[in-house]
Amino acid sequence: MSLNTAKIGLYYGSSTCYTEMASEKIAQALAPAEVAIHNIAQDDIAQCTQYDLILMGIPTWDYGELQEDWEACWDTLDTIDFTQKTVALFGLGDQIGYPEWFLDAMGYLHNKLLLKGARLIGYFPKAGFEFEQSKALTSDEQHFVGLALDEENEFDLTEERINTWVAQLHTEFNADEF
Repeated sequence: MSLNTAKIGLYYGSSTCYTEMASEKIAQALAPAEVAIHNIAQDDIAQCTQYDLILMGIPTWDYGELQEDWEACWDTLDTIDFTQKTVALFGLGDQIGYPEWFLDAMGYLHNKLLLKGARLIGYFPKAGFEFEQSKALTSDEQHFVGLALDEENEFDLTEERINTWVAQLHTEFNADEF
């Protein structure tokens, strides 16, 4: 199945609507693929296993903390087998207000999913961001473990970053003949 006919599950948690709005923009950019958007405050995260392609959006709160909806389902993730599942992450953070914890929650989610057998794709270059530390960096410290967005300080770059990332996902999904 190609990305154009794949059913993709997009799961997000959002307190301020920024992650929700990013989810909607990503789904629109993925068109004509069928994307089912799920707010984890309302939908069971365990249902994500019905999709072969899963996108997850997570904001980082305050000093590297999980957003409340993700915190509520965090232990449930330990009960889900992500083997044979391809997952791409996107995270929102504030690189100026919280430069020591920029996108940490995305790093926590990445590590949890990796331990559960997920095949993670969609790593995004850190070039163009200015922050002090992040638990969302790959081991080479040149990429984030997913799409990085800063709606507080770089709202004007969001659309371009999403389009770049979605083009990358098309390539990575097609490489696996999805």
